[in-house]
Amino acid sequence: MNVKQIAAEKAVDDFVKDGMIVGLGTGSTAYYAIKRVGELVEKGFKLTCVATSVQTEKIAEECGITVVDLDDVGYIDVTIDGADEVDPKMQLIKGLGGALLREKIVASASREEIIIVDDSKLVDTLGTRSPLPVEVLRFGHLKTKKALEKQGCIATLRVKDGETFVTDGGNHIYDCRFEKIDNPFFLESRINVIPGVVDNGLFLNMATSVIISSPDGKVRMM
Repeated sequence: MNVKQIAAEKAVDDFVKDGMIVGLGTGSTAYYAIKRVGELVEKGFKLTCVATSVQTEKIAEECGITVVDLDDVGYIDVTIDGADEVDPKMQLIKGLGGALLREKIVASASREEIIIVDDSKLVDTLGTRSPLPVEVLRFGHLKTKKALEKQGCIATLRVKDGETFVTDGGNHIYDCRFEKIDNPFFLESRINVIPGVVDNGLFLNMATSVIISSPDGKVRMM
């Protein structure tokens, strides 16, 4: 069992109870959580789930999980998702999987947001390892890039398989490389007022718990 799987299964086993509405994250770590939720469904758990991406929805349905639209539920009991960076205050960078907008909407509707990572994702200061993904409208995106770079970053348009990456919402993503992000709350407010920006990958004051796995198989919680 790899370190991602250990954290994911721990999160599901500890936080998902029969009858819950569960948010399913996106990415390589969240994949194992989805598989574990599928195993609970197979055992007879009555779970209703909301997916944070088209990719996640497909995986969930393959696992026999009922997926509904977010607007069909009043709230989400718990969402289990990964992160690209986690600082000591449980502030996050997310979005390298390309689903930051839906992930943030689902997180904001969740009573608990459980983040699952391996210890390589832990940082003292956000932005030191991962770029900050920013989702932008396609219209005028080069102008948006210039405005993003005025915040002190190098902004690179995301490309996948030789093509410009397009999100589930039909937008582009700029991966913004900062030397470090000393004041994420200030930076978030600066980025989100730029015309053309849809949202950014700073997930601040959203995580309620972080489950961290290590290569030796040990698991701890923040």
